[in-house]
Amino acid sequence: MGEPALDQIVMTPKCKTSNSTTLIIERKSKASVNGDGTVHVAGGDHKGIVINKTAQSDLTADIPAQLSLEFRVFLVSAQTGKHTQESRHLQFWFISSLPDWQQPHIAQEFFKELVSPQEFPRDYVGFIKKLMKLMQHRYSSIRRLEIELRQLESVAPPTRPLSADESILGQKIELTEEKVLELIESSYPNPITIQDIANTHGWEMEQVASCIEQLQSKGLVKSLEHGAFTRVGQADSEIQIVKQMPTMVSAKQPTIAVITAQYCEKIAVDAMLENKETFVRYTTVGLPAVQLPDGTYYKPTRFGESNVYTLGNIGAHRIVSTKLPSVGHTREAMTAAGNTTTRLLGTFQKVDYVFLVGVGGGVPHYTDYSKHVRLGDVVVSHPSSNQKKKYVYTYCGYVRCGEGEGDFEFDTKEYCPNSLILQDIAAQLKSQEEKSFPWMQYLNEALKGITSNELEQDFTRPNADSDKLFMSIGERDVIEVAHPSPAEGASKRQEGCPRIHLGSIASGRKVAREDMLRQIFSAKYGALAYDCEFDAVIESVQGNCRDNFAILRGIADYKDGARRSEWQPYAALAAASVMKAMICGLEAPSD
Repeated sequence: MGEPALDQIVMTPKCKTSNSTTLIIERKSKASVNGDGTVHVAGGDHKGIVINKTAQSDLTADIPAQLSLEFRVFLVSAQTGKHTQESRHLQFWFISSLPDWQQPHIAQEFFKELVSPQEFPRDYVGFIKKLMKLMQHRYSSIRRLEIELRQLESVAPPTRPLSADESILGQKIELTEEKVLELIESSYPNPITIQDIANTHGWEMEQVASCIEQLQSKGLVKSLEHGAFTRVGQADSEIQIVKQMPTMVSAKQPTIAVITAQYCEKIAVDAMLENKETFVRYTTVGLPAVQLPDGTYYKPTRFGESNVYTLGNIGAHRIVSTKLPSVGHTREAMTAAGNTTTRLLGTFQKVDYVFLVGVGGGVPHYTDYSKHVRLGDVVVSHPSSNQKKKYVYTYCGYVRCGEGEGDFEFDTKEYCPNSLILQDIAAQLKSQEEKSFPWMQYLNEALKGITSNELEQDFTRPNADSDKLFMSIGERDVIEVAHPSPAEGASKRQEGCPRIHLGSIASGRKVAREDMLRQIFSAKYGALAYDCEFDAVIESVQGNCRDNFAILRGIADYKDGARRSEWQPYAALAAASVMKAMICGLEAPSD
């Protein structure tokens, strides 16, 4: 039976306390709206909007809401300048003909339009009016909304720390030991000089040298020749410095390669391996000759592109893991990443499977608990069922504004392996997620080993309270969005256990860092996570005729995973543990 004609949008006060107001907005037929003096019937541009002036007593006698979401806005007092939080809790009821599986999508799209930066309402009247207008003109499948506005305590406005690579945007980065260590780790295995660090970020060389001296005293950094420095390895006594990789018998040749980009990712992957041995190969390059005061010439030397390879076992499989010297937004960094990958696959020619393992930024779902990607979860690159063209990774190079408001054109390149063996194994792991999660065992075992080494970084799972979801509204405003709750009767996530999500992974600085573009791009291309532009790496993998590859991203933030955060080490470990579970699902090599 179809829905009756619901011609008017009616707003009715439900209740009011000293710090909260609750309102109902619902669809009603004209015949059911009282025409007495207790209502205001709008006209003109607001025709079809009705305001009840008094609260109704029967509004609580309804079925429970089908969906709800909460977000918090940060209000600034014009008199005092103090920030206060206000909770805005929306509950949704839908028309009976809307299938249950469509309800979260409708609620999420409604919410995105409600908080759209172009016309985000800055006062109560504007907020309520926008709710009513959206219901009237855009979302006919929403039957009723209940809105609670509640004042919370005074708070400091939220801030987002900078990562070292954001100096590209012209923002001054404060010089600290942590930032210097971050740059040395990012460059690893390439040694880096004091001058390199100082020049990149406009720091004084003397101050950089002082930071490095402190890092050396803590055993985190060591000096090499040519005035360069590098990170002290997890177990430097076991690292062999070689001019070229030693020849290996066929049985010891790795068949699986794992590529990481950040130092914590390399540690996480290596923690999954047994019988490890690490080789570092340094290269040097000559620089233009320099004339000394006595008239003689001196030709300086510096380190070039270096490589680190850790060999080990996972079950019956031989693994080689490497770390890219840097992945960034400069053409040089992208080229270097591709070159390192080509060198890896040229050195180890029996590699059949390639994993790109590390951290990324999750794409949250504000209303669907089962689809919501949270910090510590793992996204495995997988084609979506609704894709016309199969792809597991999308790189967006340029964004152009279209003719209409909010209309954008994206220049993209999509990637997909010729074989989906690894994706099928990931799907099988996810299908058994409620009964079995072997990656959790691997994670805990690795964590014990990492903890015993007393590393500088903490790989334990951060407190759940630190998993906060913020959304930027334009350039000035930020709202905090509550994580969705499970529907009644739905299975809940295992507390403290990373969930696996299957979907495409995206990259591109513009779409990853701007909230509005990020949402639009994610919806269009089905992206569940963003990372730091690995297109050059994937190009190299495909160019070297490797048909099986998968990208695994442990979720460290809700951007692209690039900035250092307390979730980064744990997210890297979660991704590495899922990688191990996938490798254990592969058939053993035949020779």
